[in-house]
Amino acid sequence: MKYKRILLSLLVIFMFMTISGCSGNKAETTQDIQKETGPAEETVSETQEQTDKKILVVFFSRTGEQYNVGVIDKGNTAIVAEMISEKTGADLFEILPETDYYPYTYSELTDVAKKEQNENARPAYQGSIDLSDHDVIFIGAPVWWGDWPMIMYTFFENNDLSGKTLIPFNTHEGSGLSGFDKKLQAACKDSDVLEGLAIRGKDAQNDQDSVRSKVDAWIEKLGY
Repeated sequence: MKYKRILLSLLVIFMFMTISGCSGNKAETTQDIQKETGPAEETVSETQEQTDKKILVVFFSRTGEQYNVGVIDKGNTAIVAEMISEKTGADLFEILPETDYYPYTYSELTDVAKKEQNENARPAYQGSIDLSDHDVIFIGAPVWWGDWPMIMYTFFENNDLSGKTLIPFNTHEGSGLSGFDKKLQAACKDSDVLEGLAIRGKDAQNDQDSVRSKVDAWIEKLGY
């Protein structure tokens, strides 16, 4: 009888230790799961926040006679703008001048562009757009005399871009980005200007697969 009581006591102790051991393992496993799921949930939240941002592509472009590409039906910058829109799902807004530049030959256009720059002109454009719902705005134009076309400064000054993320791009024939990012930041001091992209106009017309690859890689680098 004495041995039975001892055996029963040992059995009770063994069962208690076994139950305690399982509880400890379960708690540890729960903590491990929480540690693993915590960062993942945070990453999903950040990604969702990024994709929820409404994106717009604003651009000025020109058809007709252009340097190094001849007479074109679609502007160099317009081609790049559409690629950006296709990649990001962004809305498009084309800046169309009230007084069209189309009739000018390339040589005549350079004279007009230089005159506008010397006079610090603000050419008018058609229509308007409500930017209140857009958080991110890609802004593009051809390089005219090493700067944004003056009509773009009209857009910068006519619209409240404060607090927006602005991303410049341009088309050129050898001048690269031409400080578009710095000039945009100077014009829109309360905006966040990100890394820009420069594309040769000749490539936009004649090597669109290569241009699309550059546009896609640039957008992915920016996180959009």
